[in-house]
Amino acid sequence: MWGIDCIPKPGPSSALSWGRLHKAPWVRRGGKLLLDAGLAVLAWALAEAAGEQVEPFPGSLVFFVSLALAVNLARQLTAQHYRLMGLRDAKAILYADLVLILASLAFCALRQEGPVAGEGVFLGASLLCGVLWFLARILVGTLVGYRPGDTPFTERALIVGAGRAGLRLCQEVREHPKVRFQVVGFVDDAPDKQGVRIEGVPVLGATGQLRELVRDRGISVVILGPASAPGPRARELCREVQALGVKVRTVPGILDFVGERPWRAQGREVAIEELLRREPVVLDASAIRRALEGRVSLITGAGGSIGSELARRVAACGPSRVVLLGRGENSLWEIEGDLARRFPGLPVEVALCDVRDPARLRQVFEAWRPRAVFHAAAHKHVPYLERHPEEAVINNILGTRNVLEAALAAGTAIFVNVSTDKAVNPVNALGVSKRIGEHLVTLAAGHAPAGTRFVSVRFGNVLGSRGSVIPLFREQIARGGPITVTHPDMVRYFMTIPEAVQLALQAGILGETAKVFALDMGAPVRIMDLAQDMARLSGYSAGVDIDIKITGARPGEKLFEELFSDVEDRKADIHAKVFEAVQDRPDPELLERGLRALEAASALPEGERQRRILVWFRRLVPAYTPSPEGLGRWLEAPRAAAASGAARP
Repeated sequence: MWGIDCIPKPGPSSALSWGRLHKAPWVRRGGKLLLDAGLAVLAWALAEAAGEQVEPFPGSLVFFVSLALAVNLARQLTAQHYRLMGLRDAKAILYADLVLILASLAFCALRQEGPVAGEGVFLGASLLCGVLWFLARILVGTLVGYRPGDTPFTERALIVGAGRAGLRLCQEVREHPKVRFQVVGFVDDAPDKQGVRIEGVPVLGATGQLRELVRDRGISVVILGPASAPGPRARELCREVQALGVKVRTVPGILDFVGERPWRAQGREVAIEELLRREPVVLDASAIRRALEGRVSLITGAGGSIGSELARRVAACGPSRVVLLGRGENSLWEIEGDLARRFPGLPVEVALCDVRDPARLRQVFEAWRPRAVFHAAAHKHVPYLERHPEEAVINNILGTRNVLEAALAAGTAIFVNVSTDKAVNPVNALGVSKRIGEHLVTLAAGHAPAGTRFVSVRFGNVLGSRGSVIPLFREQIARGGPITVTHPDMVRYFMTIPEAVQLALQAGILGETAKVFALDMGAPVRIMDLAQDMARLSGYSAGVDIDIKITGARPGEKLFEELFSDVEDRKADIHAKVFEAVQDRPDPELLERGLRALEAASALPEGERQRRILVWFRRLVPAYTPSPEGLGRWLEAPRAAAASGAARP
């Protein structure tokens, strides 16, 4: 009855006793005020013991303490956070102490009667009071911040940049309980900082000595502080350090958080131009504007990466109308809205239409009669087209024929067909279908009136476009890896979306009809190097912070691409950075028979369909060598079937 059950048990109300009470602001400030009052009493006692032997007036101690606390409250010293004391807090205590000294001296000067403690006691007590308040805050902050159970440092760090940002970074690294970096030193190029110590940490040298310092000091991580070096220099430092197998960490500055483009807690967004390994090519825009201004322009595949950028560039030239043709509703809606925001006075028409439908295409072209047509609609995914070559036939070949016929009937003066470097010595369905598309444009140029231009432009791999490797690498880096590369020796030509669009515009406006053009894209780039560059520029070290995984070449992929075949004569007449492929004219009769055969083959059953398409691909493009892993595997099917039949009894 009177056992242990009768002892009150802590309930929800007991949590209010101390767990919450000591966190209440008025309780914490009250405690700080009591501490400062006690220190004021101590300061008076010390000053009186060491000062004049004069009997104080009644209540002099109470008066001094009251005066000290009044100044304390007026300067809001009880609102200070002891563990986060800084220079401004120290200045606040200094100003409060000066006010206390002046108030004490003024009181002593004005009081004329009664026994008064001398000015020396008031002055000494005021001075000591400010000193004790400051020391108490430093002591309490140190004791509260002390963590005797901390684990030892796990990594030795160098901070690049010994300015204010580097100082704050050093303080955060040293004080944060979860950061196990031992800051060994700073690196800074400023001559006046060499050999000095900041927060007790030495400036060991300039950035030119970084490699030696990393090796000699056993550094495992280098931290690039905010504004530690200009962009190009920072990237160079990253390469130097990562070559030593050392991790690099970057820290955003305050403007990255509150500026126009706030920083996000993820790897740094890599600018496409940083991956190009050459200067971007800029072509002549004045002639392009003159040709398109005040005229109707139509873009097929207008919702895609290339098509949408073409629409923006064409719209900037002041056409009378832009017609966006495509079959993807969402992507068309997005580019239509973008053009409406960028060019509010420009008439924009959306033609929801498939290039496979010749009747619908004729309706669109007859309605708007475009002067310039940019044909970017195509299937471009290599492995998918290897499995479904009929889609390459229907969309890339027959679709191109449909657009050409509609353009010729509508009196189009400029026709630009977007092709690919995969059309040179093709090994996959994408490349051979695009090569046949180039032939179709060349033949159509012969049926067009004089003064018109029907041309093709070969793009390399367009950095940042849909289906390109860059969005894939970005996604993989954001997930923490691994970054997947199909083959360590695979190389590609690369160009940016603006370069690709400029090439299409310039070739269509200035290029000679019935020609194929390509941009000077410099030397080809290894995909492995591209993956390492993206990891490094995102703030990671490949093989240290993030892995790169080799997955094996996909069906239809070549290890290297080419811009021109051996029989094509390269010339550059319209621009120093634009090449022209002078080639033999295709056989019109063979091409026409091939188109009919390919169209009929696309409706055949599985197996026979692929084999018939393969036969005509090889007849129309003799340079085509199907890969054994892709469409070329159907070459072995009849042999295997024959061998199987011969083996039967």
